[in-house]
Amino acid sequence: MGYLYEDFREDFRFESYARTITESDLSLFCALVGYHVPLFIDEHYARTTSFGGRICPSHLIMSISTGMTESLFRDGIMGMLGLDGGRFFAPVRPGDTIRTVVTIVSRKETSKPDRGIVVFRDEVFNQDNVLVFQMDKTALIKRRDGAA
Repeated sequence: MGYLYEDFREDFRFESYARTITESDLSLFCALVGYHVPLFIDEHYARTTSFGGRICPSHLIMSISTGMTESLFRDGIMGMLGLDGGRFFAPVRPGDTIRTVVTIVSRKETSKPDRGIVVFRDEVFNQDNVLVFQMDKTALIKRRDGAA
């Protein structure tokens, strides 16, 4: 079995694999969600902006980062309770390679013995080790000790 509440101690640290964001990732995501924002889909227009070229939508980076960490939650997740403090520090472009580092902010037991609450901090870094995104995720996680 994978990670459960008891495994997420305050010294816990998880680093995901690295993944390169492709042109296809950007195009398919924009098509899927209906983003027709020129900054994302029009290189000519995007070159006229302060970014100097197309960048990836924030939700694409959030989604890929979440997918990169799914092994943490595969067996223990009972529900996501909140997403807090999401901050984007630098743009991500097609061709950039990102990885996610997860640490534990806090954890607490609940009144039900089969679950606990864990706050995870996701930090996404690019290939130059620059922090591009950070967010705290509060999740309801199964407990090993009180599992019904």
